Amino acid sequence: MGSSAVTPGASPCSHLDQIAVTGTRTNVCEECVQLGDPWVHLRLCLVCGHVGCCDASKNRHATRHYRQTAHPLIRSIEPGERWVWCYADETIVGVLAK
Repeated sequence: MGSSAVTPGASPCSHLDQIAVTGTRTNVCEECVQLGDPWVHLRLCLVCGHVGCCDASKNRHATRHYRQTAHPLIRSIEPGERWVWCYADETIVGVLAK
């Protein structure tokens, strides 16, 4: 998939070639489920497909996944949202192409 999966935004990112996954059928943060905790929004790792909760959630599992794996790219999997965030560059790098 790589960089062609993202319509670039204003911020450059050299990590777009790492995109291997762009969608999921998972609609829960499995780690939060195991803990019995709620989450606010879900994020998808575009490198491996891990689904974790956002930073507004108590456990911040998406960010934790980045810190443990160095997989830099995530997207929102909330309805109507297609933005892509790069943790390494700390910016929204574009939107996921349809």
